[in-house]
Amino acid sequence: MPDTLARPLGFLSIFLGTASIALLAVSVWGFRAGGWPWPQAYDLAGWGAWTAGAGVIAALAGLVVWLRRRRGGAGAVLLGLILSLPVAGLGAAFEIAARNTPPINDISTDTEDPPVFWFTATPSDYPAQNVESQRAAYPDVRPLDLSLPVDDAFAAALALVEEHGWEVLSADLSESQIEAIATSRLFGFEDEVAIRVTETNAGARIDMRSRSRLGQIDRGANARRIAAFFADLETAFTLHPN
Repeated sequence: MPDTLARPLGFLSIFLGTASIALLAVSVWGFRAGGWPWPQAYDLAGWGAWTAGAGVIAALAGLVVWLRRRRGGAGAVLLGLILSLPVAGLGAAFEIAARNTPPINDISTDTEDPPVFWFTATPSDYPAQNVESQRAAYPDVRPLDLSLPVDDAFAAALALVEEHGWEVLSADLSESQIEAIATSRLFGFEDEVAIRVTETNAGARIDMRSRSRLGQIDRGANARRIAAFFADLETAFTLHPN
Protein backbone atom coordinates (compact mmCIF):
# COMPACT_ATOMS: atom_id res chain seq x y z
CA MET A 1 0.00 0.00 0.00
CA PRO A 2 1.70 3.26 -1.10
CA ASP A 3 2.53 5.76 1.60
CA THR A 4 0.71 8.46 -0.37
CA LEU A 5 -2.59 6.80 0.53
CA ALA A 6 -2.53 8.13 4.09
CA ARG A 7 -4.04 11.49 3.19
CA PRO A 8 -6.81 10.11 0.90
CA LEU A 9 -7.72 7.55 3.56
CA GLY A 10 -7.87 10.35 6.09
CA PHE A 11 -10.18 12.36 3.86
CA LEU A 12 -12.34 9.28 3.32
CA SER A 13 -12.63 8.74 7.07
CA ILE A 14 -13.53 12.42 7.52
CA PHE A 15 -16.32 12.04 4.96
CA LEU A 16 -17.60 8.82 6.53
CA GLY A 17 -17.42 10.21 10.05
CA THR A 18 -19.30 13.34 9.05
CA ALA A 19 -21.90 11.29 7.20
CA SER A 20 -22.39 9.05 10.24
CA ILE A 21 -23.07 12.04 12.49
CA ALA A 22 -25.51 13.43 9.90
CA LEU A 23 -27.36 10.11 9.65
CA LEU A 24 -27.69 9.85 13.43
CA ALA A 25 -28.83 13.47 13.69
CA VAL A 26 -31.46 12.98 10.98
CA SER A 27 -32.73 9.78 12.63
CA VAL A 28 -33.08 11.56 15.99
CA TRP A 29 -34.79 14.53 14.36
CA GLY A 30 -37.06 12.23 12.36
CA PHE A 31 -38.35 10.54 15.50
CA ARG A 32 -38.49 13.56 17.79
CA ALA A 33 -39.86 16.16 15.39
CA GLY A 34 -40.75 14.36 12.19
CA GLY A 35 -43.03 11.74 13.65
CA TRP A 36 -41.17 8.82 12.09
CA PRO A 37 -41.97 5.33 13.39
CA TRP A 38 -39.19 4.27 15.74
CA PRO A 39 -38.06 1.28 13.58
CA GLN A 40 -37.42 3.69 10.69
CA ALA A 41 -35.41 6.01 12.92
CA TYR A 42 -33.46 3.06 14.36
CA ASP A 43 -32.69 1.71 10.90
CA LEU A 44 -31.25 5.05 9.82
CA ALA A 45 -29.21 5.25 13.02
CA GLY A 46 -27.95 1.75 12.28
CA TRP A 47 -26.74 2.88 8.87
CA GLY A 48 -24.99 5.73 10.64
CA ALA A 49 -23.22 3.25 12.93
CA TRP A 50 -22.07 1.12 9.99
CA THR A 51 -20.86 4.24 8.19
CA ALA A 52 -18.94 5.30 11.30
CA GLY A 53 -17.41 1.84 11.55
CA ALA A 54 -16.18 2.16 7.98
CA GLY A 55 -14.75 5.57 8.89
CA VAL A 56 -12.83 4.06 11.80
CA ILE A 57 -11.42 1.33 9.54
CA ALA A 58 -10.37 3.89 6.93
CA ALA A 59 -8.72 6.03 9.60
CA LEU A 60 -6.84 3.09 11.10
CA ALA A 61 -5.68 2.01 7.65
CA GLY A 62 -4.48 5.56 7.03
CA LEU A 63 -2.66 5.52 10.35
CA VAL A 64 -0.83 2.31 9.42
CA VAL A 65 0.21 3.84 6.11
CA TRP A 66 1.34 7.05 7.77
CA LEU A 67 3.40 5.21 10.40
CA ARG A 68 5.47 3.54 7.67
CA ARG A 69 7.22 6.77 6.66
CA ARG A 70 5.31 9.62 8.26
CA ARG A 71 5.08 11.67 5.08
CA GLY A 72 1.85 13.55 5.71
CA GLY A 73 -1.84 12.96 6.17
CA ALA A 74 -1.70 12.45 9.94
CA GLY A 75 -4.02 15.40 10.59
CA ALA A 76 -6.68 14.11 8.20
CA VAL A 77 -6.43 10.60 9.66
CA LEU A 78 -6.74 11.89 13.22
CA LEU A 79 -9.71 14.10 12.37
CA GLY A 80 -11.44 11.23 10.57
CA LEU A 81 -10.95 9.01 13.59
CA ILE A 82 -12.31 11.69 15.93
CA LEU A 83 -15.39 12.16 13.75
CA SER A 84 -16.05 8.43 13.30
CA LEU A 85 -15.49 7.12 16.81
CA PRO A 86 -18.54 8.64 18.62
CA VAL A 87 -21.23 7.08 16.42
CA ALA A 88 -19.23 3.87 15.98
CA GLY A 89 -18.83 3.61 19.75
CA LEU A 90 -22.52 4.25 20.30
CA GLY A 91 -23.45 1.58 17.78
CA ALA A 92 -21.04 -0.90 19.35
CA ALA A 93 -22.40 -0.17 22.84
CA PHE A 94 -25.98 -0.74 21.64
CA GLU A 95 -25.04 -4.02 19.99
CA ILE A 96 -23.12 -5.29 23.02
CA ALA A 97 -25.98 -4.34 25.34
CA ALA A 98 -28.50 -6.11 23.10
CA ARG A 99 -26.41 -9.30 23.17
CA ASN A 100 -25.74 -9.21 26.91
CA THR A 101 -29.22 -8.42 28.23
CA PRO A 102 -32.43 -10.48 28.08
CA PRO A 103 -35.10 -9.64 25.47
CA ILE A 104 -37.45 -8.00 27.97
CA ASN A 105 -38.44 -4.38 28.52
CA ASP A 106 -40.41 -4.40 31.79
CA ILE A 107 -38.49 -4.56 35.10
CA SER A 108 -39.86 -4.58 38.65
CA THR A 109 -38.24 -4.77 42.07
CA ASP A 110 -41.20 -6.86 43.20
CA THR A 111 -41.95 -9.63 40.72
CA GLU A 112 -44.52 -11.33 42.96
CA ASP A 113 -46.69 -8.27 43.57
CA PRO A 114 -45.45 -5.67 41.06
CA PRO A 115 -46.69 -2.08 41.02
CA VAL A 116 -49.56 -1.70 38.55
CA PHE A 117 -49.73 1.13 36.02
CA TRP A 118 -53.07 2.93 36.20
CA PHE A 119 -52.44 6.28 34.53
CA THR A 120 -50.21 5.37 31.58
CA ALA A 121 -51.38 5.05 27.98
CA THR A 122 -51.60 1.27 28.20
CA PRO A 123 -52.12 0.09 31.80
CA SER A 124 -51.09 -3.53 32.20
CA ASP A 125 -49.67 -6.08 34.60
CA TYR A 126 -46.02 -7.05 34.82
CA PRO A 127 -45.44 -9.96 32.39
CA ALA A 128 -45.09 -13.18 34.39
CA GLN A 129 -42.77 -14.61 31.73
CA ASN A 130 -40.21 -11.92 32.59
CA VAL A 131 -39.55 -13.19 36.11
CA GLU A 132 -36.89 -15.81 35.47
CA SER A 133 -35.05 -13.73 32.86
CA GLN A 134 -35.06 -10.66 35.09
CA ARG A 135 -33.83 -12.51 38.17
CA ALA A 136 -31.00 -14.13 36.19
CA ALA A 137 -29.88 -10.92 34.49
CA TYR A 138 -30.52 -8.39 37.26
CA PRO A 139 -30.23 -10.09 40.66
CA ASP A 140 -29.49 -6.74 42.33
CA VAL A 141 -32.81 -5.20 41.28
CA ARG A 142 -34.51 -5.33 44.67
CA PRO A 143 -36.73 -3.11 46.84
CA LEU A 144 -35.10 -0.28 48.77
CA ASP A 145 -35.67 -0.10 52.53
CA LEU A 146 -35.38 3.28 54.26
CA SER A 147 -35.72 4.11 57.93
CA LEU A 148 -38.23 6.85 57.15
CA PRO A 149 -41.96 7.26 57.77
CA VAL A 150 -43.99 6.40 54.69
CA ASP A 151 -45.04 10.02 54.11
CA ASP A 152 -41.44 11.23 54.21
CA ALA A 153 -40.25 8.45 51.93
CA PHE A 154 -43.04 9.24 49.48
CA ALA A 155 -42.13 12.95 49.51
CA ALA A 156 -38.45 12.14 48.97
CA ALA A 157 -39.23 9.85 46.03
CA LEU A 158 -41.54 12.42 44.45
CA ALA A 159 -38.95 15.18 44.87
CA LEU A 160 -36.36 13.00 43.14
CA VAL A 161 -38.76 12.20 40.28
CA GLU A 162 -39.28 15.92 39.74
CA GLU A 163 -35.54 16.57 40.03
CA HIS A 164 -34.94 14.05 37.25
CA GLY A 165 -37.38 15.97 35.07
CA TRP A 166 -39.78 13.07 34.63
CA GLU A 167 -43.38 13.87 33.72
CA VAL A 168 -45.54 13.08 36.75
CA LEU A 169 -48.81 11.39 35.78
CA SER A 170 -50.00 10.69 39.31
CA ALA A 171 -48.68 11.21 42.82
CA ASP A 172 -51.33 9.83 45.15
CA LEU A 173 -50.24 9.77 48.78
CA SER A 174 -53.36 7.84 49.78
CA GLU A 175 -52.36 5.08 47.34
CA SER A 176 -48.66 5.59 48.13
CA GLN A 177 -47.79 5.38 44.44
CA ILE A 178 -46.18 7.68 41.90
CA GLU A 179 -46.46 7.20 38.15
CA ALA A 180 -44.29 9.13 35.72
CA ILE A 181 -42.80 9.20 32.23
CA ALA A 182 -39.01 9.19 31.84
CA THR A 183 -37.63 10.34 28.49
CA SER A 184 -34.38 9.02 27.03
CA ARG A 185 -31.73 11.62 26.29
CA LEU A 186 -30.95 10.86 22.65
CA PHE A 187 -34.12 9.80 20.86
CA GLY A 188 -36.59 10.95 23.48
CA PHE A 189 -38.14 7.50 23.88
CA GLU A 190 -40.75 7.50 26.66
CA ASP A 191 -40.49 4.88 29.40
CA GLU A 192 -43.11 4.40 32.10
CA VAL A 193 -42.21 4.39 35.78
CA ALA A 194 -44.25 3.38 38.83
CA ILE A 195 -42.92 3.90 42.37
CA ARG A 196 -44.74 2.36 45.32
CA VAL A 197 -44.06 3.20 48.98
CA THR A 198 -45.25 0.81 51.70
CA GLU A 199 -44.83 0.79 55.45
CA THR A 200 -42.48 -1.67 57.17
CA ASN A 201 -41.51 -2.28 60.79
CA ALA A 202 -38.28 -0.35 60.22
CA GLY A 203 -39.74 2.47 58.13
CA ALA A 204 -40.63 2.36 54.43
CA ARG A 205 -40.06 0.05 51.49
CA ILE A 206 -39.70 1.50 48.00
CA ASP A 207 -40.66 -0.65 45.02
CA MET A 208 -40.18 0.52 41.49
CA ARG A 209 -41.25 -0.70 38.08
CA SER A 210 -39.88 0.67 34.82
CA ARG A 211 -40.88 -0.37 31.32
CA SER A 212 -40.33 0.78 27.76
CA ARG A 213 -43.29 1.82 25.64
CA LEU A 214 -41.60 0.86 22.36
CA GLY A 215 -39.87 -2.28 21.20
CA GLN A 216 -39.40 -5.67 22.83
CA ILE A 217 -35.96 -5.14 24.41
CA ASP A 218 -34.51 -2.34 26.50
CA ARG A 219 -30.76 -3.18 26.49
CA GLY A 220 -30.78 -2.96 30.28
CA ALA A 221 -32.06 0.63 30.38
CA ASN A 222 -34.90 0.00 32.81
CA ALA A 223 -32.75 -1.92 35.29
CA ARG A 224 -30.15 0.86 35.15
CA ARG A 225 -32.86 3.46 35.75
CA ILE A 226 -34.07 1.68 38.87
CA ALA A 227 -30.53 1.22 40.20
CA ALA A 228 -29.66 4.87 39.56
CA PHE A 229 -32.89 6.15 41.13
CA PHE A 230 -32.39 4.08 44.27
CA ALA A 231 -28.74 5.16 44.52
CA ASP A 232 -29.81 8.81 44.28
CA LEU A 233 -32.56 8.26 46.84
CA GLU A 234 -30.13 6.64 49.27
CA THR A 235 -27.67 9.47 48.75
CA ALA A 236 -30.36 12.08 49.40
CA PHE A 237 -31.41 10.24 52.56
CA THR A 238 -27.79 10.04 53.77
CA LEU A 239 -27.16 13.72 53.16
CA HIS A 240 -30.52 14.86 54.54
CA PRO A 241 -31.71 12.19 56.99
CA ASN A 242 -34.30 14.54 58.48
